[in-house]
Amino acid sequence: MVLSMLATPFIIMYSNRIVMRLVSSEWLQQSLQMTTIARKSINVNKHVIICGYGRCGQNLGHMLEQEGIPYVALDLDPDRVHKAMAAGDSVVFGDAVRLQSLMAAGLARASAVVVTYLDTASALKVLANTSAHAPTVPVIVRTVDDQDLEKLQAAGATEVVPEAIEASLMLASHALALVGVPMRRVIRVVQDQRDARYNLLRGYFRGADDDTADALDQERLSTVTLPLNTLCAGKPLNTLALRTAGVRVVSLRRGNGKTLEPKDETRLEGGDTLVLSGKPETLALAEQKLLGYRA
Repeated sequence: MVLSMLATPFIIMYSNRIVMRLVSSEWLQQSLQMTTIARKSINVNKHVIICGYGRCGQNLGHMLEQEGIPYVALDLDPDRVHKAMAAGDSVVFGDAVRLQSLMAAGLARASAVVVTYLDTASALKVLANTSAHAPTVPVIVRTVDDQDLEKLQAAGATEVVPEAIEASLMLASHALALVGVPMRRVIRVVQDQRDARYNLLRGYFRGADDDTADALDQERLSTVTLPLNTLCAGKPLNTLALRTAGVRVVSLRRGNGKTLEPKDETRLEGGDTLVLSGKPETLALAEQKLLGYRA
């Protein structure tokens, strides 16, 4: 207490010098960091900027290197950066979320930006900076699942790669190949799913153990079987306005077991089973609406 009282006048007297020293030190550190990044990228063109150099980023870097494509990786783990640099990897310490780091890494000259870490908030900042300063540069974003797919696409992501869905696609492709489906067809089926932006794989049927706080706000699948005396019979799907309520019809199975691809003009019949995709609240409302249409 006494020491703090004695020190207070000196702190007040020299506060400006202390602040200036701290600020100048931080400024010099940031300036040095930007210079280091710029030095790494100055001789490259049409390169890939890798945001995050964990396992995913490193695998990508090695594959790009094998194809003769230059890259500059930014990572905030000094130990990882030091070891990777010692191994000859093109990685430098830097925060990809900061515009200065991206610009120093040659954003305007880059052929693509890849966000490899699983942080939607950071990815959105990278997307905002890229859209504002290099709108023609495509950005690929990695996510855990499909929860933020539309949000990231709306922010400018060229491609969003949900790990959970990609893992299921790879598992399915191996299973199809092992049971005798020709490899060319397997590749086409998987690619069709990607081209459709994973539409048929969005959400999944939840069990009792899946209803955690996080899972409750995620898209899921639900089935609704129309009563035989439904008033929906003969109505096209688009007249039910399910899509505007935030619910997608993923598939439709007739009462005789035949499965149809649901289209806007598809007319419903009594006994149809619809597989719906959406969030819990909207699914519950859609189910009430569909089951309420009965004679």
